[in-house]
Amino acid sequence: MIFEPMPLAGAWLVRTEERPDERGFFARIICVHEFAAHGLQGTFVQSSISHNRQRGTVRGMHFQWPPSSEAKLVRCIRGSIHDIMIDLRPDSPTFMRHAAVTLDDSVNDAAYIPAGFAHGFQTLTDDVLVQYHMTSEFRPDLADGFRWDDPAFSISLPLPVSVISPRDSSYSSFDLEDFLARLRNAPATAEP
Repeated sequence: MIFEPMPLAGAWLVRTEERPDERGFFARIICVHEFAAHGLQGTFVQSSISHNRQRGTVRGMHFQWPPSSEAKLVRCIRGSIHDIMIDLRPDSPTFMRHAAVTLDDSVNDAAYIPAGFAHGFQTLTDDVLVQYHMTSEFRPDLADGFRWDDPAFSISLPLPVSVISPRDSSYSSFDLEDFLARLRNAPATAEP
């Protein structure tokens, strides 16, 4: 695996190193030791997959409130996506900045999205499968998000939006003061 830093602190593009032979190729996509060598959490406790039928579909922007510390490794295993992440860590030098990368099934790269980030994507093709590996279990009680087109972040999408869930289109506007207050009041550890 080849780890390339992205423009946001702690975010990485994880490229596969394919070993081709007459059968095709072999490539490692997760290695706890290689992730640790780059200061990343590499123990994933939950994996999910999403199927997206139509080009232009938007999912996001989703995040988990503390005490969740959910980092994600996201890979497009069929089709192509415009993958977007936003740094929501107030102590980060890239706080409130976003970055995007194209992930597709022809390259097999993945985006490592640190805990404390929001994440979303837009499909660039029809019939897309996206795989997520998470470092902590999904907690519905801590799940939240904001609209992809929230003016606080100035995200541009490459295509018009064709499909978006009612939940993702109805998030309230991002309010920095409210966000920081909720972070300050969040429990430091998960309740038993």
